[in-house]
Amino acid sequence: MPIYAYRCDPCGFQKDHLQKLSDPVLSTCPECGEETYAKQVTSAGFQLKGNGWYATDFKGGPPPAAAKAQAKESAPPCAGGTGACPCAGS
Repeated sequence: MPIYAYRCDPCGFQKDHLQKLSDPVLSTCPECGEETYAKQVTSAGFQLKGNGWYATDFKGGPPPAAAKAQAKESAPPCAGGTGACPCAGS
């Protein structure tokens, strides 16, 4: 279950709440009782450390599929610049 940070603007009360994804968003401040309790945008609570795929793959450039598509787009046309490519069966 994710932990969400909430804050009430008028009174400044802040608290983290453990909630299911299906739980309704809280709106009533537990401190002052106003309907101004709002969910805050926070950063993810984990970091990728070590030398796994996220640290080594694609570090030097685009992923292989993107590199292949980019090479295909920049390749010169076949058959003397007419655009027709006899090697592709067209």
